[in-house]
Amino acid sequence: MERVNAFLGKHLWLQFALSILCASALVMLLFPGSSAASVVARTALMSTGGIAVVLVARRKEKRAAGSTDSLVVLDRKLRKGDVPVDPAQREAMRGLVDQRLHRTRHRVAALVFLAALFCSVTVLTALTSGTRQTIGFALFTVVFLGWSIANSTSQNRRLRAMDAALTTADRARRPLPQR
Repeated sequence: MERVNAFLGKHLWLQFALSILCASALVMLLFPGSSAASVVARTALMSTGGIAVVLVARRKEKRAAGSTDSLVVLDRKLRKGDVPVDPAQREAMRGLVDQRLHRTRHRVAALVFLAALFCSVTVLTALTSGTRQTIGFALFTVVFLGWSIANSTSQNRRLRAMDAALTTADRARRPLPQR
């Protein structure tokens, strides 16, 4: 699994392609009848905003880490909880952690908004569509929101732990003031 994560981390275009294909498969499952090519084209077109946001965030992270390869290495260390020993890597990790903590400062409000949005779409689907679509959106809503909350909590915990570890290690490395 580690090799897959590293490969997907280096090749962001593959993550986009796989997510568009999975979303297209879900749309075709919920709303059969359209051709696969038209569903994939619509899904790709509708995903451009999200892809742009991810690319901007990725560019900032890459700038903080130095390169794509070092970003992948730092991300792996962050997932495992390994504090970098090399001073340059530590500084890059500090920048990456600070940037991600800043970006996730409104995560609770975003999760509440996401839950309200998904629940509203599910209710509107129940009022306007058939049983298959309602059950599909309800299952998708429960699974997606559950995964979003669990993943958000896990990532936030990792970021806070790494921030604390870097702060503690930085304090231990600083010389004591001379009197």
